[in-house]
Amino acid sequence: MAKKRTFPKPSEAELRILNVLWRHGPSTVRKVFEQLEPVTQVGYTTILKLMQIMHDKGLAERDERSRSHVYSAAIACVDVQELLVDDLVSSAFGGSKKRLVLQILENADATPDELAEIRHILRNIDGGAKS
Repeated sequence: MAKKRTFPKPSEAELRILNVLWRHGPSTVRKVFEQLEPVTQVGYTTILKLMQIMHDKGLAERDERSRSHVYSAAIACVDVQELLVDDLVSSAFGGSKKRLVLQILENADATPDELAEIRHILRNIDGGAKS
């Protein structure tokens, strides 16, 4: 049974902001702007508006106790990753997780360490199914 989505799918811009909040913890708009500006070249007021929208959508929480509002992620990184992967599998791979994994392994140059970790995970999954 599929899990019910309890939050909207973040846009690319919202995901960039969430990544800053996950990495740095609760942050002011200024701090998020300073982290994103060199990469995105988006203005402060654009970041402010996006974070206000994210608060309205339930993607971010806002602490209004000080003059500079402090925002934090209202959703866990792993939950967003799960949502995005599920959407990708459904829309681009016809629901086939196998096709997604094969595509990733064929297109990416996985290091020997990464391949060893993948094998370990698969063994654990396989072993868990036999229990």
